Amino acid sequence: MEIVQIVLDKKLLHATDRAARQTRRNRSALIRDALRAHLRTLETQIREKRDREGYLRQPQSDDEFLPWEREAIWPEE
Repeated sequence: MEIVQIVLDKKLLHATDRAARQTRRNRSALIRDALRAHLRTLETQIREKRDREGYLRQPQSDDEFLPWEREAIWPEE
């Protein structure tokens, strides 16, 4: 692991320390987990944006999935 310095205002530092105590982790572990979660969220947002843009460039047609919808119908017993 690498050691880094970050600057936090007093209010955020106190909130971080409270959250660390509540979750029974140290400050560094809490910040690492929060950063990982944030990076996952950013990656998800990037993928969703890419997918949205792709569907806008090439919209699906109304009958594109019709054959699959017929296959998805449960058989009568």
